[in-house]
Amino acid sequence: MTIRLTHITLQAYHGVGEDERKNGNTFRVSVQVTLPDSVGVQTDVLSDTVNYQVLYDIVIEEMAIPSDLLEHVAGRIRKAIGARIPQAQRIEVTVEKKNPPLGGDIEWAGVTLS
Repeated sequence: MTIRLTHITLQAYHGVGEDERKNGNTFRVSVQVTLPDSVGVQTDVLSDTVNYQVLYDIVIEEMAIPSDLLEHVAGRIRKAIGARIPQAQRIEVTVEKKNPPLGGDIEWAGVTLS
């Protein structure tokens, strides 16, 4: 079973540039967590599976902590998911920054850890 949250969009303050840390930017985060089939498949009871809200809250908490590197943010999110959802067999996290300050027309830049 795989649970996904795709393109959680929020304002955050990640980057090596002073302007990025001061003014922030738009980011989007996607997480994908592979788990054994939950009992919820059979019972239709939320407590028998992983609540999407837990994943969302982890993303919001970790994105609130400024970092220079997107890799670092993604790594923290992945580690926090693993700690709070120990039955996770595979965790993939993508963090993307809108229009990064690279001197060109780039819609998104990002990293994926799995």
